Amino acid sequence: MGLASQLEELGLPWVERQLRHPTVAGIARGDLDDAVFRSWLEQDYLFLLDYVRVFSRLAWQAPSAHLGDLVDLAHATFHEELSLHRGLSSEFGADLDGARKGAPCAAYTEFLLDSAAGYGEGLAALYPCMWGYSTLGARLAVDPPSEPRYRRWVDTYADPGFAELTRRIAQMIDEAAPDPGRAETLFLEGMRHELAFWDVPL
Repeated sequence: MGLASQLEELGLPWVERQLRHPTVAGIARGDLDDAVFRSWLEQDYLFLLDYVRVFSRLAWQAPSAHLGDLVDLAHATFHEELSLHRGLSSEFGADLDGARKGAPCAAYTEFLLDSAAGYGEGLAALYPCMWGYSTLGARLAVDPPSEPRYRRWVDTYADPGFAELTRRIAQMIDEAAPDPGRAETLFLEGMRHELAFWDVPL
């Protein structure tokens, strides 16, 4: 079993906790209060801007074989994932340009940007977001919400293309071979941030 697979096993209980979180459960049912999702949308927009910076910082350190992978990930995040947020913003009345980071968002982005100072460790730290959302998307797509706005959100993260990007990160983690104990610590810290991120400021 590769290191990425070991990290995923550690992360599964945290995914289950996310699925039980009221915000995620509301998305799954399609009845989440608009104000809650609007706040999440604004916070995640700010998070993803820094996530692009994390990919860029790691790309600077990457071996040549994976430079393109990280550039692709930064591009997909900036142009595709953020496009979803921009599209949903008008439907939920979100103010993406005027939003300010809440405590969970600020703590998470600081953690990721600091972790990206090292290549292998940075990959382990960011994996909870990629793998976590891909896993959530797949789970929620089994019985997707009928509400079209939330269905679009689920479809984005259940998309096979997103799963493929996640597998590319897993491959990079295994090839980078960071210290397993340190990788597990950073991965679990990332999973804790993922769960806390659903407690959006209102």
